Formats: sequence, structure tokens, C-alpha cells
Amino acid sequence: MKLEPNGVLVLDKDAGMTSHDCVFKLRKLFQTKKVGHTGTLDPEVTGVLPICLGRATKLSRFITDEGKRYVAEVTIGTATMTEDAHGEVVAQKSVTPNDLDATQIDEAMRQLTGRIEQIPPYYSAVKVNGKKLYEYARKGQTVERPRRTVEIHRLERTSELIFEADVCRFRMEIVCGKGTYIRTLAVQIGEKLGYPAHMSELRRTSSGTFDEATAVTLGTLQTLETVEERMAYVIPLEDVIKRWPMITIPKNRERYIRNGGKLNGVSLEFELFTVYNEEGIPLALYRRQEGTTDATVEVMLAID
Repeated sequence: MKLEPNGVLVLDKDAGMTSHDCVFKLRKLFQTKKVGHTGTLDPEVTGVLPICLGRATKLSRFITDEGKRYVAEVTIGTATMTEDAHGEVVAQKSVTPNDLDATQIDEAMRQLTGRIEQIPPYYSAVKVNGKKLYEYARKGQTVERPRRTVEIHRLERTSELIFEADVCRFRMEIVCGKGTYIRTLAVQIGEKLGYPAHMSELRRTSSGTFDEATAVTLGTLQTLETVEERMAYVIPLEDVIKRWPMITIPKNRERYIRNGGKLNGVSLEFELFTVYNEEGIPLALYRRQEGTTDATVEVMLAID
């Protein structure tokens, strides 16, 4: 009997691969078409990319919406077309230790902590009028880019300043909400300081509750000979959904839940929660409606 993978694989993505490249390879390694990533990582960015397998693909949008943690290197003094180290240089301004110090940088980062506005970079997958921004950029076209509000929970410099070749480099850690562009954040730090800037290196160290300590590389998976061996790195679906609060419903309500019925009078303070039957089987993921005690089904989890 064929083993069907159901759960989340915490992938440590290598540089040079798109998120879709990873999905394509994992479909072959796990011999299943039901594979989906939980938010795009740019090709040159490394680190944590949770991959949903089997029935867990139903949960990918919820995992995508959770907070992220990154470590990055910022270069002050040079700006690029793509806002990272791989684009054409579009602006330069020499910076020396006489021009800039750690106190100024820390203050700029403080000003960018909390709820801030960002304009997505042209080389991004954000859609405007049905087309991705990078499609406009590749054709040399300009279009009004939508502003978005993002949440920066923590922004902290983690290294000394390094001055060389007329630029200043330093490392930082970022804890942020969904939709944040770290490339753009690096540019915004430069703007606060009056200098062109770009993100010269980036690694995601966690996505929601999934972190690099439990991540596995494609290289490691490829050394294993069977799907069964690779399954040792997959967090089972039953364990993944434990991240959300749970309620148990009596047996006489089980059929109602299995049919996707609305719940009334839910007294939980949590927005998302899982409904279990008396045997401990997860039936569905529900979302409480804002401002009410009613909840509607988001994902059916049970299999009859």
C-alpha cells in the first residue's frame, strides 16, 4: 500500500532556487502531486520554507499568514534596481565612519519598528491590474504600486558597522508580520539616513512556529532512498493542527460539524480553533467571526 504523506516539511531552502523549484523536486521525492509552499522566498534567499504535503495543503494559507523571523545584511551607500545584491546599481553615495555611526542607524531602525507603510519593489510578485510587478519591470514599464501596511515587531542591529569600499555594512534581525519586504525595509533604513541602500544578504530563520532547528535541506532528502525514510522529517498533520486552540463537541453534534455547520456562542478569545470529536479526531478548523461569538468552518479535516 502506497504511503500518503500528510503533514508539513520544514525545508531549509538553498540559494538559487525558487519556491516552485522546491515544490517540483519534493513532488518527485515524496511521489505525490499534493505539495504546496507557504509563501514565496526569493531565489537567492535561504532558510525556512514550510512545505505542506497531502491533506496539509489545506492549511497552507493559514501558515503563510503567520509571522516570520529573518537575519539580514544591509549595505548603506549603494542602491540597486531589485533592492538586493543581484540587481543593477542605480545610485551610489560614499559613506565613511565620519558620516555615519551606530547610534544613527539604531535610531533609524527604531523609527521603522511597529506599523509602517511599504511600497512593494518592482521586482516582486505583487499584482497590479492582473499583472505581476516584475512583468512590468522586465519590460521597462512603470505603474503605480500599492502601498501596504505591515507590522515590524522587532528590528535589531546584531553586528558592528563595517566600512569598506565607500559603503557601510551591518547585520540585523527582523521579526515581522505577513507581507513584509525585507529588501524594502533595508532601502527604508537608508532613506532615514539620507543614503541609498540595499539588502545584501537574507536568511529566514523561522516561519510561524517552524524554525531552522528542525529544517532539512533538499540535499539531505535526496540522499535517502525511500519515501518512508523521508517521511521521518515530516511533521504529521495531527501535530501541525495542535498549534491552534481546540474544543471538543459531543457525539450528537458530530454529524453537524462534518457537514460544515456554523457554530454559535463560541466563547473562545482565539480567532482560529480546531474542533475535535469525543474520540480525539480533528474534524474541522473554524474561524470566529469578528465581533461575535459565532464561528464558520474554514477547512474540513476529517475523512469519512
